[in-house]
Amino acid sequence: MTENQNQPREYDAVLGGQNPPPLGAAVLGGIPGVKSRLASPIVEVKIAALSEALKYGDVGLDLIIGVVQDESRAVKLAAFSLLKDRDEPNIKQQLHKYLPIFEFDVITVDAEGQENSRHTSSAHFFTEDLGNGVVLEMVYIPGGTFMMGSPETEEGRKDRESPQHQVKVPPFFAGKYPITEAQWRAVMEKNPSVVQGEKRPVIGVSWQDAVKFCDKLSEKTGKKYRLLSEAEWEYACRAGTTGPFHFGETITIELVKHDKYPVYANAPPTDSYNRSRETTDVGSFTPNAFGLYDMHGNVWEWCSDTWHENYKGAPTDGSSWETGTNDKRMQRGGSWEYSAVYCRSATRLRYSASFRAIDVGFRVACVLA
Repeated sequence: MTENQNQPREYDAVLGGQNPPPLGAAVLGGIPGVKSRLASPIVEVKIAALSEALKYGDVGLDLIIGVVQDESRAVKLAAFSLLKDRDEPNIKQQLHKYLPIFEFDVITVDAEGQENSRHTSSAHFFTEDLGNGVVLEMVYIPGGTFMMGSPETEEGRKDRESPQHQVKVPPFFAGKYPITEAQWRAVMEKNPSVVQGEKRPVIGVSWQDAVKFCDKLSEKTGKKYRLLSEAEWEYACRAGTTGPFHFGETITIELVKHDKYPVYANAPPTDSYNRSRETTDVGSFTPNAFGLYDMHGNVWEWCSDTWHENYKGAPTDGSSWETGTNDKRMQRGGSWEYSAVYCRSATRLRYSASFRAIDVGFRVACVLA
């Protein structure tokens, strides 16, 4: 029997608001019910209605496409998440208007550091115009679940990377690169770095400095910017992988800017590497499957969380771990001044929130709400 689209179902809207329906109240079913909920001023109601719209075929898809133009970023992203894997040309066209895509090569290497696979991938992004030709590229990171921390079998691991635990991370946007000198100056005016180049990551910034940058960037753009949480950072770095690095089990200087090879026995020596005591232009090395660059090496990146000795009691929802009384904050990713083992996806470092160094920078996240 064909189901009548206009008959009430368990997920239909009830006339009369969000309170429990009074006895004998009229239930608004089908597409009218979805439209009613999409018109609600409550963001959570709108997002719930989007999932229901999928049950109504092409008519429901049209409603979701229309919501991509919604004024609420959270609702836009909920609609985008529902549509991003659809193959219909009209849907792709609408999504590309909202969030264009860029393409990049994703590679993996074998135990000797030799490339063994390469494929072209793509990611959605948006740009912020910071003025004077300076832009900030923000990449869409799809939500998902991953195992945070390192297994006991991983070479070079420390107890602070345990216990491994499952974390569910909501979708968000992350900077395609660490914040550069040019981007810092466009927002903060004065450059704290020993000037090395417009495309070099800004360095010499404390955690406090990075938070101030995010606050000023939020004021400048009208969007909510912040540092990544530790969980978001590791999830974004791994990009679906489970090994020490997003490109495989070992590391080469062609893949990452780091100091030397004293830890990983399989890492090949190279005569072509002239170890310069400085950073590299962002984007000089291979990206991961999410389209993020410089997640391993170049500069340490501040994260929002307070330092804890291990993951016992850590949040499992991707949020920043803010409990505790110490003033130490987290750094991730390794740097040009540290050896390969510190560039692993699971490596954790901590310093005082006022600490500054020539190999410490940061990357920003954009909140969806």
